[in-house]
Amino acid sequence: MIAVDLLSDLKSFLPDVQLVDGKNQRHPLGNGGQVSVYPKTEGEIASILKYANDKGKKITVVGGGTKRGFGGLIETADILLSLSKYKGIVKHTVGDMTLTVKAGTSFKELQEYLAQHNQKVSLDPVWPEDATIGGIIASNESGPKRLGYGSSRDVVIGLRLVYPDGSIIRAGGNVVKNVAGYDMNKLFIGSMGTLGILSEVTLKLRPIPKYESLGLLVFPDGNLEEVRSLAVKLLDSVMEPITLELLNPALSERLTGQNVYTLAISFEDVESSVHYQEDFVKNIQPSNAKMTVLSQNQAQAFWEKFYSISPNGATLASGNQIEAALKIGVVNLDVLKVIKESHILHHSSTLTVEAHGGLGHGICQVNLKGTEDEELTQVILKLRKSVEALGGYVIVKHLPLTLRQQIDVWGEKPSHFFLLEGIKTKIDPNRVLNNKRFVGGI
Repeated sequence: MIAVDLLSDLKSFLPDVQLVDGKNQRHPLGNGGQVSVYPKTEGEIASILKYANDKGKKITVVGGGTKRGFGGLIETADILLSLSKYKGIVKHTVGDMTLTVKAGTSFKELQEYLAQHNQKVSLDPVWPEDATIGGIIASNESGPKRLGYGSSRDVVIGLRLVYPDGSIIRAGGNVVKNVAGYDMNKLFIGSMGTLGILSEVTLKLRPIPKYESLGLLVFPDGNLEEVRSLAVKLLDSVMEPITLELLNPALSERLTGQNVYTLAISFEDVESSVHYQEDFVKNIQPSNAKMTVLSQNQAQAFWEKFYSISPNGATLASGNQIEAALKIGVVNLDVLKVIKESHILHHSSTLTVEAHGGLGHGICQVNLKGTEDEELTQVILKLRKSVEALGGYVIVKHLPLTLRQQIDVWGEKPSHFFLLEGIKTKIDPNRVLNNKRFVGGI
């Protein structure tokens, strides 16, 4: 009856919006809704939020669904608000290299549009055909190219948001050189949709590079000290690698067919500069290491494959497989220890443990797959313990709901948690948006 009443209420002020009864759409990743709503305009989004705020309803927000298993302790909220139909380019100033886009636009659609103007957004999220720009920004997602281009926080120059009470605000500006006042964008980037629904995102763009290549440097002896030495030499040089990503042997075998530690070093520039930097790496590589250089088309094919290795919240794992994805942050060269630990766990457990990490920014991802709940949770806890001993952190980015309810996916509350809680209470006192989706159950 609750779903029926919700549908009736929503239809009364949203006659043209698609509404779906979600009572039979329970999902093992949770973060669902008794009624799914698909607004197409900002005004409709605002009306839904105002209704929920006034009536004491809870809303879960979804874009392409790739991050459905990221945070959240509730199986079904009252309303599942999908932005999948709220998409499109709002404004593109080609000369200024800025673009404003609706939050439900998929990353692949966005890049295909920009390619017509020889421009791109310098982010590299997983599952780009499904992931929406709103979801990428809300989770502050980044990939291996973070080394060269930064994360979501580095490309956003303005946001338009709908607050839980239905009011609409703007943070930041429309131009790159916007320095007036506080940088309010960073308050919402990475907040997992708990403070407001991103309506429009204004981004600074980059030109598509003239040429790119990818060097795959394999270490047959498994000597990570040689990896460290090469990474230090490269990072201390004037070279400008876009990625310096270490793959553990399990992931390397999946991507390259070689069960060895592999360092993926990519360069993007004019062709002569790229080849010069390739030669520099060849001159400093250890004598027993072997480097294969993938040219532009081959490099792009490698990255396309790479971005589909992580669990996808928009699809379900096959059979009785359980999937998890961990985001790990450590001091940059401690990535070597994390990747080594993942290799040990791959052989000491029945799980498949595929991992990669950036020597230069310190962000790692470990993907786990197995059939036993207890073993999976024990491996996660073991990794968290070893990483925290290094002064780092572990966030569980993907996990079935039943296991998320057993493991604190965000880890211990940070010392500044009182600030996060105070901001949430001020902006969303009724806990309307993505309740219990963020740190400390916010």
